[in-house]
Amino acid sequence: MAKATASLPIAYRLHVASRVLAALACYGLTSLISIVLALIWPIPQAQAVLSSIMVSFAIYAVLILWVFSVKNLRTVWLSIIISGAVFGLLAWILLPEAGV
Repeated sequence: MAKATASLPIAYRLHVASRVLAALACYGLTSLISIVLALIWPIPQAQAVLSSIMVSFAIYAVLILWVFSVKNLRTVWLSIIISGAVFGLLAWILLPEAGV
């Protein structure tokens, strides 16, 4: 059994490791999306926070499925980085303490 594991090429292992790291990076993206949703929903603040947290579980699941279903790894990482930058900027602008 150990011999079959040792025969996997290093490129394949790095490819899988990169996808796992991308799935972990999706957690940060999901957090940013949850923050933005909580800030823009026109309902009381406590309900907006709880609702955005509940929706974030579905968003995270979809993002993980997406990370492992896309063929091009560059597309995955660029999408995560660009989306993270956009939602991070939106969260920074929408937060009351941002001073913008």
